[in-house]
Amino acid sequence: MVGRVGTGPAGAESLDLLEVHRFPNRPVRLAEGLRWDVLGLYAGVIDGLRAAGPVDSVGIDSWAVDHGLLDADGALLGNPVHYRDGRTEGVAEKVWARVPAAELYAVTGIQYAPFNTLYQLVAAQGTAGLAAARRLLLIPDLITYWLTGRQGTELTNASTTQLIDPRTGDWARDVAARLGIDLSLFPPLRRPGDPAGTLLPHVREETGLPGPVPVTTVASHDTASAVAAVPATGGERFAYICTGTWSLVGLELDAPVLTEASRTANFTNELGLDGTVRYLRNIMGLWLLQECLREWGSPELAPLLRDAAGRPPQRSVVDAGDPGFLAPGWMPRRIADACRATGQPVPSTPAEVTRCILDSLALAHRRAVEDAQRLADHPVDVVHVVGGGARNALLCQLTADACGLPVIAGPAEAAALGNVLVQARAGGLVGDRPAMRRLLARTQPLTRYEPTGDRTAWDAAARRTLDRPTITS
Repeated sequence: MVGRVGTGPAGAESLDLLEVHRFPNRPVRLAEGLRWDVLGLYAGVIDGLRAAGPVDSVGIDSWAVDHGLLDADGALLGNPVHYRDGRTEGVAEKVWARVPAAELYAVTGIQYAPFNTLYQLVAAQGTAGLAAARRLLLIPDLITYWLTGRQGTELTNASTTQLIDPRTGDWARDVAARLGIDLSLFPPLRRPGDPAGTLLPHVREETGLPGPVPVTTVASHDTASAVAAVPATGGERFAYICTGTWSLVGLELDAPVLTEASRTANFTNELGLDGTVRYLRNIMGLWLLQECLREWGSPELAPLLRDAAGRPPQRSVVDAGDPGFLAPGWMPRRIADACRATGQPVPSTPAEVTRCILDSLALAHRRAVEDAQRLADHPVDVVHVVGGGARNALLCQLTADACGLPVIAGPAEAAALGNVLVQARAGGLVGDRPAMRRLLARTQPLTRYEPTGDRTAWDAAARRTLDRPTITS
């Protein structure tokens, strides 16, 4: 994983993106568990602002659910816990004993994931760190605080905590009270486009930026920014797949889907730009391939994908949503074990493992697109793939083939573009959300993939997977 700083000149007829700095985002395993090097991330942001030169606005987005705890003086109490840390194991059952799973979903609309902020906070109850905390800041809010000295909780990211009611856009206060979670830890809610302050004098001095430099609240959950940058045209009925470490597959809706069928299908209702709902399912995504590449010594990806394209299709597939793939390490072995356990040929070469992963992701994409349409009663005609996976032509074609729908791939830098567009809109440089999307469609390179082949083979492969989430209640 990496952090990036980019500049994005934007106007009514132009939109560009230039990456000016890239820095590592490596978790650190300590005796007490897996932690984020958040000070290293902040240093990377400062270096990036220095490299960017004069800018009109700054906006911060990142992954969701993780957070830093501050003491009464506003000082960070420790390195934020990584969502892949094991501290939430077994916590869900404790939560559901106080707020049954069905009731929790009916209020918050958030899918079960063991790392949701709600479960992290229940796991932390009784610890010295939480006892000393006077503020909780989600990761992009923490970086924004260090840049500006002002605290806030951005709404699209807050909605991933499982502590927001998506119908009201406000805290689910009864749920928090029953679980002993102190909502006063969170500073006031902000919405995309709200001002977040200006760069502090010492930040301007360190970066060489002339002041004042406003910081704008963006859709700070990177998926919310990415969905805002889906280049859909007017009247288009679309599903989206935000691809990267995770695949987030779903629909953009006007209202949440809070049914029991939606809960058992493990769909989530996260908030998006302009009060929209990101109705989606989390799938493990290219994390599976990223971990394999790391185990193989980071070989070049392009030759590997060419080799994988020549492997037999749907020979072996796994459930890409299996929580057994969540932790880092030994990924090729775990994929082989999953194939062996289901009586399928065991992939042994990097190309075979890669083809297994991409076929499995395409099947998971298909299931999520089909389920989302059924549960939301919202048919689609096209699938937009945005994010890093939009560059993976094999994955995009396999997704089109599995779904039986056209796939439009791009932009690959959707989260950064969505971030830039919200800042530009706040500054009056671009129009409303449909105008933003028309601008993306005109200015960004897009590739269309038409479905090919017989879907019968995909139907047979689907029956061999366990890509049907089962939720314990």
